[in-house]
Amino acid sequence: MPLRLHNSLTRRTEDFVPTDPNRVTMYVCGPTVYNYVHIGNARPPVVFGLLARLLKRHYPKVVYARNITDVDDKINAAAKEAGVPIERITGRYTDAYRDDMARLGADVPDVVPHATAHIGEIVAMCERLIASGHAYAAEGHVLFDVATFDDYGRLSGRSTDDMIAGARVEVAPYKKNPADFVLWKPSTPDLPGWDSPWGRGRPGWHIECSAMAEKHLGETIDIHAGGNDLMFPHHENEIAQSTCAHGGKTFARYWLHNGMLTFDGRKMSKSLGNVLVLHELLEQHPAEVLRFLLLKAHYRQPLDWSDTALQQARATLDGWYNLLRDLADVPAGPAAAADDVEAALLDDLNTPAAFAVLARLADAARAAKAPEERSAAKAALLAGGELLGLLQQDPEAWFKQAVGVELDVAEIERLVAARTTAKQARDFQESDRLRDQLLGLGVVVEDTPQGPRWKFVKADERAA
Repeated sequence: MPLRLHNSLTRRTEDFVPTDPNRVTMYVCGPTVYNYVHIGNARPPVVFGLLARLLKRHYPKVVYARNITDVDDKINAAAKEAGVPIERITGRYTDAYRDDMARLGADVPDVVPHATAHIGEIVAMCERLIASGHAYAAEGHVLFDVATFDDYGRLSGRSTDDMIAGARVEVAPYKKNPADFVLWKPSTPDLPGWDSPWGRGRPGWHIECSAMAEKHLGETIDIHAGGNDLMFPHHENEIAQSTCAHGGKTFARYWLHNGMLTFDGRKMSKSLGNVLVLHELLEQHPAEVLRFLLLKAHYRQPLDWSDTALQQARATLDGWYNLLRDLADVPAGPAAAADDVEAALLDDLNTPAAFAVLARLADAARAAKAPEERSAAKAALLAGGELLGLLQQDPEAWFKQAVGVELDVAEIERLVAARTTAKQARDFQESDRLRDQLLGLGVVVEDTPQGPRWKFVKADERAA
């Protein structure tokens, strides 16, 4: 079954055919590291990381790049406000982003280019664009001349007037056209800057990604992906400058865009006070719950984030891990192929269909009776979960994790054992007292044919 992807450029779902099957290339826009990212910023690395994982199952070499933007006016402002060098800001939040992505299970890119490490390539691209008549220098700036690229607006489907209004571009006197965008701009002494033919300055945002993609992936790449909020102006500008810098060659053959996150049906924004910081969410919820929810909806659709959705995700994972705990004494059969889960993902990363397959595999594992059947069913469930980056934890550890809370496991085990002893002695008053003491610690005890089992639950889940 071929991989099919919805190409934003053609607005069609197409068979994926790489330029070179022996070297598939993919570029995903990464963060600007001036603060912790919000949960919406985590969707592209999780979703398109899953795509990289899928590609690596089908092609011998995949080069997946996800950049770090470490020179930007927001970074400058954050450093000034904190009264620290700019490198302190970028270093801190680059490390935090990397660690948070690791906790989410986002697939690690093969290349993580930093903008500041590619100033030479950026300057060289600007020089080529000027030499070919697609850019011009003015008052220490280098600007791309939009009028020289006939396909400008094809990706977003916008007219030039709409794009000017939508981009809120600066109508500066040194611009030939209001839509012209900055490739290089001058830096004052208090700002980061590098020497260039146009004076000391720093790159514009868009040219950074074009230069990094060219350096590590080539002039034409197979897949370029990111959030649909980047379609214009960022990706539109990348296409223009890369195509012109490469003599008209196609920049990216397949463009993929994920939908945005909302919170309880409303757009996340600082003005509404509903921006959810990923770093904080990871302190409040198991990372696998967040990953589950980020993958639950189809990547091209909006994803509504809510406390109810989080609870449902946790309940689903609890049910699957509880099943695996019931099957703890069943050896998993030979590694299964996860064919049905993979088939769903090959259809434009249809994660809802993949989750439906996983649910059917769980039902089959619950219904299995014969030892061989149970063993095979467990192996199939684990294989499907592995492909999605789920269900790989020890089931006992899953239920005993307490995010953001310190648990004294030895004391809990002692109390559970004492409760069991009291029940066996029919001292129900003492067993009830111990049950309530454990509940006060956030621990619920379940009596099963295999003996008592305990799990940690958050305060808002204990009544249920």
